[in-house]
Amino acid sequence: MARIMPFSKMSGAGNDFVVLDNRTGVLKGDLNHFAASVAERKRGVGADGVLLVEPSARKDFRMRFFNSDGSEGAMCGNGACCIARFANLIGVAGKTMQFETIAGDLEAVVRDDGQVELKTTVPHSMQLDMDLPVDGRMLQASFLDTGAPHVVVLVDNVEAVDVIGTGRKIRYHEAFSPDGTNANFVQVTGPKTLSVRTYERGVEDETLACGTGSVAAAILMARLGKVCSPVTVTTRGGDALAISFNLGAEIVTEVSLKGPAEVSFEGQLDLMRYAPAG
Repeated sequence: MARIMPFSKMSGAGNDFVVLDNRTGVLKGDLNHFAASVAERKRGVGADGVLLVEPSARKDFRMRFFNSDGSEGAMCGNGACCIARFANLIGVAGKTMQFETIAGDLEAVVRDDGQVELKTTVPHSMQLDMDLPVDGRMLQASFLDTGAPHVVVLVDNVEAVDVIGTGRKIRYHEAFSPDGTNANFVQVTGPKTLSVRTYERGVEDETLACGTGSVAAAILMARLGKVCSPVTVTTRGGDALAISFNLGAEIVTEVSLKGPAEVSFEGQLDLMRYAPAG
């Protein structure tokens, strides 16, 4: 008989995820093929990524995150918001929780309005105003790792950017080899507001939102004197993410991301069909 596993399809500002409770360890071994198959939009459930709730000896639970291509990622901001709400809904954690990720431990608060406030890891590896050759022209870009690596390019009109074409070239640029990077294009729309579009590594396409990318964009634009905290980031999907932080002289601390985390629908997976290697 096929093994059946319930799942929730969730959306964090348009970033969509398949979320699974794997505390019993039903899913084990090499899960890359399994995650890619589930996330595939033609034959699977369809998602930007797959999230697993797993046991933790130190915190409320451990979060595992897989991109839609099956690669395991260290961190996903909107995914972390979604898994926090999921964990609260299934009784794994209260409204306030702590959980593990590969990138470090996170704290989250699930609010009654469906918004989740996430205290993220300390960003690192900041580089400002890099000259990045792309297609025979020089882009002025900045870089920050917010749990995932992000290049941010300031543009005059974010709607006019070839996000997929230019973003893919930045994602695979030799300057960021061998792992590559995410690419974000940001327009300053006010002293505390930005509009951001993102090409996501692992999805290999533009997504409707990117939490860690929005955090990177807000912090880098603040460091360049374009905005100040708190920053409201409008995503490609039209949702707003609230980013706050303490911009110190050397490091950035007290970084938080607040955004929506919604259950789109629930269903069941036939695990034999997706055949996780084990």
